[in-house]
Amino acid sequence: MTSPITASLLDRADLDRDSVRHEIARGLRGADDGELFLEYSQSEALMFDNGRLKQATYDTSQGFGLRAVKDDAVGYAHSSDVSLPALIRAADAVGAVRGGYQGAFAVAPGHTNVRLYGDDNPLDGLGFETKVKLLAEIDAYVRDKDPRVRQVSVSLGATWQVVEIMRPDGETYRDIRPLVRVNISVVAGQGDRQETGSKGYGGREGYARFVESKAWREVADGAIRQALINLESIPAPAGEMDVVLGPGWPGVMLHEAVGHGLEGDFNRKKTSAFAGLMGQQVAAKGVTVVDDGTISARRGSLSIDDEGTPTSRTVLIEDGILVGYMQDRQNARLMGMKPTGNGRRQDYAHVPMPRMTNTYMPAGDRDPAEILASVKNGIYAVNFGGGQVDITSGKYVFQCTEAYRIENGKVGAPLKGAMLIGNGPTDLHRITMIGNDVALDDGVGTCGKNGQGVPVGVGQPTLRMERITVGGTGG
Repeated sequence: MTSPITASLLDRADLDRDSVRHEIARGLRGADDGELFLEYSQSEALMFDNGRLKQATYDTSQGFGLRAVKDDAVGYAHSSDVSLPALIRAADAVGAVRGGYQGAFAVAPGHTNVRLYGDDNPLDGLGFETKVKLLAEIDAYVRDKDPRVRQVSVSLGATWQVVEIMRPDGETYRDIRPLVRVNISVVAGQGDRQETGSKGYGGREGYARFVESKAWREVADGAIRQALINLESIPAPAGEMDVVLGPGWPGVMLHEAVGHGLEGDFNRKKTSAFAGLMGQQVAAKGVTVVDDGTISARRGSLSIDDEGTPTSRTVLIEDGILVGYMQDRQNARLMGMKPTGNGRRQDYAHVPMPRMTNTYMPAGDRDPAEILASVKNGIYAVNFGGGQVDITSGKYVFQCTEAYRIENGKVGAPLKGAMLIGNGPTDLHRITMIGNDVALDDGVGTCGKNGQGVPVGVGQPTLRMERITVGGTGG
C-alpha cells in the first residue's frame, strides 16, 4: 500500500485553486468565520482472536466540509465527492445561514513550522504477512505464559490522515497525521471463574517502535498480570472512604469528570458546572490541570487543530484556581477569548468543536509510597474501564478494572466490582496529596462528544482523594 499524497489535495482532485477560492469566498461572504476542510485518509485494522485472524479491513476515504459561521449559528455542507460542482452546491447551502447578515470576518490563524510527528504512512511500514505473523506470535506468547489463560485477542490498527484547510482570505494550512495502536486482551480462568485483563499502546508514528518484541511483551505481560490479579479479587467494599488513584491512565477520570466541563462551548452556554467560575478556587491548592496538544508523537497531539490553529499548552486550573478554557475559534470569539488550538472534528463530515488533546495533572512533591501509607481505610484504583459523567452537574460514575484494598497503609487484596461515584467539581477539593510520579497513558484513549470520536491522551501522578463514595458488592 502506497501513500499517494505528496502535494495539495486540490491537485489530487484536479481542482483549480482560484476556482475553489472563489467558491469558498462566495459561500462565506458576510459570515464571521469559516473554512474549507479537505481530508484524505487511509486506515487498516487487523484482529487476531483465539488463534486465528478474525478481521482484516482496509479503508480509503476522502471528502470536504465547508463551514460558514454566523454569530452562534453554523452552516455546514460536506461531500465525499471532491469536485467543483459539489463545492458549488456546498457554497450555495452554507450561504443560506447568513441571510442578510454582514459580519467582520475573523483573522486567520497564525502559521507555525512546528512538526510534532513525521509524515510517514504507517500502513507502508509492514507487509500484511508480517503483521499477521506478529499477531500470531503475540497470541502464542500470551497462551504459553500461564495455563490459566483461556482467551486472547490481539489487534493492531493504523490511520494516515492528510488534512488541508483553506480560508477565503487565501490562507492555507496542511497537516499529515499518522496514528497507530496495538491492544492485547486476555481472559484467564480457574474453575468456573473467569476474569479479564487488557493493555494497549500507541501514538502518532509508524509501527516500528511498537512491534519490537521487548515493547509488545511488556504490554502482553501487563494484560496477563491484570487478568490473573482479577482472578484473586474479592468483592469491593461499599461506602465513603479515601481513594488513591494510580498514575497514568486513571487520569481518564480527570478527563471526563473535569476536562469536558472546561471546554469552551459548555461554558459559553452555561451548561458546565464550571460556568462563571473563572478566577475562582475550583480545586484544592496544589491542583493544576493542563491540556497540552504540543507533546511530540502523543496520541492526542496535533501540529495544528482542525481549524488551522496551532495547538498549545493551555493551563486550565492553576494551584486550584480556574484560569482557562479549551477553545475553538467560534466559542473563543463569542466569549472574547483567544483560540487555544482545541477545535477538533472526527472527519470531514463533522463540524469542529472544542475538544481535549492531552489533558493531565502535573506532578506534585509527594512520594507515592508515602501517599499509600497515609491511608488507613480505602482503595487503590490502578485502572479504569468505562465511566459516565453529567457535564452540567459534574456527577460521575467510574468502573475500576484493577483496584486494591488499603488497610492501615498497606496495599491488600485485589477488588472486584469497585465503582467510584462522585462530583468532579466537588471532588477536586478533596485532593489532599499529589505524587511526584506523573505519567501519561500508553496511547489508547478515544474521546466521544456529540457523536464524534477523536484520539486523546490523559495522565496524572498518584493522587489521594478523601471521602469518595465507593460502590461495591462487599460489606
